[in-house]
Amino acid sequence: MFLDFGQLAAKDRYKLLTATVVPRPIALVSTRNEDGSTNAAPFSFFNVFSEDPPLVVLGLQSKPDSSPKDTTRNIRLTGEFVVNLVDEKIAEKMVICAADFPKDESEIPAANLTLAKSRNIDVDYIVDAPVSLECLRVTVLQFAKTRDLAVGEIVGFHAREGLIDPDTLRINWDKYNPIGRLYADQYIHTHDRFSMSIPAYEDAANGEYSEIIGDR
Repeated sequence: MFLDFGQLAAKDRYKLLTATVVPRPIALVSTRNEDGSTNAAPFSFFNVFSEDPPLVVLGLQSKPDSSPKDTTRNIRLTGEFVVNLVDEKIAEKMVICAADFPKDESEIPAANLTLAKSRNIDVDYIVDAPVSLECLRVTVLQFAKTRDLAVGEIVGFHAREGLIDPDTLRINWDKYNPIGRLYADQYIHTHDRFSMSIPAYEDAANGEYSEIIGDR
């Protein structure tokens, strides 16, 4: 089966991409509104891009009338945002933030989320999140009237107490249970994990794969 994306409507491309490129991490992005309040909106067109420099990318949307959504406008105006990652504990609060709140009305009270001051930027981070990344805008690229790509540099990293070993910087996976976005209203847990070891060239070339996959 072959589909020519140039011949498909945008809604059909969205349907196919969001149902096949899965699971996707979820960023609950906090930004500062013009009145100083904090906006929070979830994004699954999101990922880390690089560690040197430490970069994240966000796919930003505009409204159907092509006017920018709050997150897009705020990032353009302030140049700052926080990526708050989403785990099982705040999954329902994240969904509340996805509701169509009026312009400049903060989602934080309705979702019963707690804010705290960031260290290196003037946008609050969400204390309830397991991990929060303070970001400075590097650039925003507009690819269409309704679609921008924001690139941000991570300048600060907050983690829930006990989540990261301060000496080894390793994550305690018994305490970290992020969720992933599938499609439509479908999400996924991350409990079912398995390990795979990269084989030496000699083993790979000889087809010796028996030890790659570890216990599930």
